[in-house]
Amino acid sequence: MAFHRHTGGPSSYTVGTMSDRFDCHYCRESLHGKKYVQKEGRHCCVKCFEKFCANTCTECRKPIGADSKELHFKNRYWHDSCFHCTKCYASLVNEPFMLRENNKVWCSNCTAKDEAPRCKGCYKPIIAGDQNVEYKKSVWHKECFTCYQCKAVIGTGSFFPKGDDIYCVSCHEHKFAKTCAKCKNPITSGGITYQEQPWHSECFVCSSCKKPIGGRRFTAVENDFYCVDCYKECVAKKCAGCHSPITGFGRGSSVVNYEDQSWHDYCFKCKKCSRPLANRRFVCHNQQIYCPECPHRL
Repeated sequence: MAFHRHTGGPSSYTVGTMSDRFDCHYCRESLHGKKYVQKEGRHCCVKCFEKFCANTCTECRKPIGADSKELHFKNRYWHDSCFHCTKCYASLVNEPFMLRENNKVWCSNCTAKDEAPRCKGCYKPIIAGDQNVEYKKSVWHKECFTCYQCKAVIGTGSFFPKGDDIYCVSCHEHKFAKTCAKCKNPITSGGITYQEQPWHSECFVCSSCKKPIGGRRFTAVENDFYCVDCYKECVAKKCAGCHSPITGFGRGSSVVNYEDQSWHDYCFKCKKCSRPLANRRFVCHNQQIYCPECPHRL
């Protein structure tokens, strides 16, 4: 009697060729001179073994015959040819594997890729060793983290989020940043607002001395701005009374104008009696200002 033993499963069996007189335990046909299977003390023909005793392959759902190589794991059985990765179909005989849902086996590479986080850009897995960028609980391959506008790779550089989109600094400036009223270039940080228009701090300067006037007193003359000192020196009219600049700041902010001449309101007074004449009747005599009574006393 020649035989060989299968020990792939929890219960082993022996396959051999019967030289003595025995009948099949199931069909009662003689096994003399035929191949048989001995399992748990019973002899049966190969046909009855596959019908009544053989394990069912988890993958193909067919019996694992006496002449087939059988693999088992946690009370599950496979033909050796059926024991392959569900994803890439690589053979898993003598290879590490993972048993997953629905009794599917996966190789270690496919398992790692499936469990890896997905890139928000290309939706492919980000596996160990890949350079990546994380932002607000999302992750990208470094080369997939690109500007929504120009498509340039941002990688680990500076960027600006806008809704669900990401912009590089240059595109964000040109698309969303306010534009300076003077130089027309984007204002990326800081800035000054004057009459509902935005300005760079370095653009909002005195038209004469070019010093910044943000946060300081200044005077606007048409489209130009002047600090207090330059306005007094270069622009302001001189008072016909005291000959000092009329700035409109502080004392004497009210101005009296008459025949191309201007006075501080406190300087507009009678030449003889010094009576204040702002908002009062006056008389001009020999280019001098008098109250209505004083010219008769001259």
